Amino acid sequence: MDKKTLIGLLIVGVILFGYVFYNSRQAAKYQQEQFRADSIARAEHPERFVEEIPLGDAGKAAGDAMQAQAAEQARQDSLVLAGMGASLAEAARAEARTYMLENELLKVWISSRGGIVTNVELKDYKRYDGAPLMMYKEGSVGFDMELFIKRAYNTAQINTADFVFTDAETTETPLPDGGTARSLRLRLPVDAETGAAIEYVYTVYPDNYMVDFDVDFIGMQEYTSNLTFFNLDWSATTLQNEKGYKNENMNTTVAYRYPDARKIEQLGASEGQRSKEIKTKVNWVSFKQQFFSAVFIAKDDFTADAVGFDTKKEGTGEIKDFAATFSVPYDPAQTTYAFQYYFGPNQYTIMRSYDLKLEKVIPLGGSLISWINTGLTINVFNWLSKFISNYGIIILILTVIIKLIILPLTYKSYMSSAKMRVLQPQLNEINERFPNQEDALKKQQAVMELYKRCGVSPMGGCIPMLIQMPILIAMFRFLPASIELRGQHFLWADDLSAYDSVLQLPFKIPFYGDHVSLFTLLMALALFFYSRMTYKQTASAGPQMAGMKFMTVYLMPILMLCWFNSYASGLTYYYLLSQLFTMLIMYIIRYSVNEEKLLAKLQSNAEKADRNAATRKKSKWQMRYEEALRQQQQMQRQQQQKAYGGSQKTHTAKPQSTKNQPPKKRKK
Repeated sequence: MDKKTLIGLLIVGVILFGYVFYNSRQAAKYQQEQFRADSIARAEHPERFVEEIPLGDAGKAAGDAMQAQAAEQARQDSLVLAGMGASLAEAARAEARTYMLENELLKVWISSRGGIVTNVELKDYKRYDGAPLMMYKEGSVGFDMELFIKRAYNTAQINTADFVFTDAETTETPLPDGGTARSLRLRLPVDAETGAAIEYVYTVYPDNYMVDFDVDFIGMQEYTSNLTFFNLDWSATTLQNEKGYKNENMNTTVAYRYPDARKIEQLGASEGQRSKEIKTKVNWVSFKQQFFSAVFIAKDDFTADAVGFDTKKEGTGEIKDFAATFSVPYDPAQTTYAFQYYFGPNQYTIMRSYDLKLEKVIPLGGSLISWINTGLTINVFNWLSKFISNYGIIILILTVIIKLIILPLTYKSYMSSAKMRVLQPQLNEINERFPNQEDALKKQQAVMELYKRCGVSPMGGCIPMLIQMPILIAMFRFLPASIELRGQHFLWADDLSAYDSVLQLPFKIPFYGDHVSLFTLLMALALFFYSRMTYKQTASAGPQMAGMKFMTVYLMPILMLCWFNSYASGLTYYYLLSQLFTMLIMYIIRYSVNEEKLLAKLQSNAEKADRNAATRKKSKWQMRYEEALRQQQQMQRQQQQKAYGGSQKTHTAKPQSTKNQPPKKRKK
């Protein structure tokens, strides 16, 4: 037997030994857990383990014997449970109770089983149907702390969700700034004799959406001497609180923030399932909905192992199942671990006040777009809301302010298109002079020369429109995410944060929906008339613009109608106003500009440019540009000669006949 064979056999033997050892450990662990569960069941309900026997003296005697056996088994099981501790065994069988903490903004229900927050009511908000806004429903929240404690003869795994925190105490603490902080202290005894226990302390403060959550290890050094970390599992099912399931679902996701990061990470708002293993430190994790969020915060950071969600079906009254797992480093010298919950609205000013970048969960756009919203839109919006209670009027005023800001750009864009329009006859002459495809370069040079002589920039109309685009996108982001519009009535819309349905259809139209949003319909009609008006002004610019008639005049309004039918009515109302004001401004500018005078001015610019060109020496850049154009023209001529040279040689032109032609006059 050679050396390689011996090494191979040795490796196989090690693998087999490891496999057998691992299986035996797993089997023993499974048997221990099964025995523990059976022991608890026998101790609580010994009658379930007594088999039915025939009646009579013999049967009665056998039954008594089996009951005695079951009682003895229960006594022995209780001794086994003592390995975990009598205190924990008692906590596992205790009856749970529910407690409530309350301030001016919220109510928090906390169950003694697991010491978890089971529900939260936000007092200042209602569901779309008028019911109290509950962030969760009973039994849909899970929270578990998992750790290992060292006992006399074994190491026991503790999951706090399996036990009832038997000791509870509610306290009130006056605050220096006024008001009272209310706390609930829940204790899970680990060993009643030594006083070792795990405590959860919840604290709410006046006019605050933040709830402090402290985990205290009391006298646990003996039991956690080998502990290096403990795990936290947090899960919840979010309820549908808004009228439109689709819109709310697309704004519901998991978000988290790395320590000291300026931006946040998100799983993406979509349907189906999504999950991600992070395995790095984070500052907080948020179960975010369209207008409300539940955020779990670590003051000293923790490691997020994994986060994920699973989308619920429409019609269930629920949106998504969320889950997140964390690892918290354990230090025996540290007895208190401080965490926080944020249960509240996705309102920019409120979230920003906590200085934790919580406001980043509000979808206000990228760097440039969010700067417009945070620096201009939100400040103007909040300032107007101090004086005006009707948010439909606020959106109207905000639209007027935005239109006044971009009015110079609108005027410049219109003047650029007007200059192109009055120069159209001269452009047509250039097209007639260079009708062939091989003369495209010459035609382009002539057009650019005309623009240059008249002082017209072909990009003059595009650049102002591009500058306006960030503002349009900013409003597209801000209005659907603005919780201030939630539940606000205006005209026929009962909620500016949801679609304004004026007609419910008995069927569902693909890409449109099962309702008619009137603001969206009016917006599409306004877009149609505006596109038709601008098309008439630009159709004469060339065949390219004429070919865009179907796209701009008909298709775009239809696409906007289908796209925005389920969007927030506040957004479609803004776009309707914006379109109407734009049409009004364009109408005023159009009839205030004399195109004859404009053409005369452009001709004057051309004559002045011709005089200056005659006296002005060409710059080096212009000379190089013209030389490059000449070389490009020469290359095109050479390519054409190569392509058609053969045909020109074989087909010689014949002299034209002079028959029937008038005689030439002789010169005197």
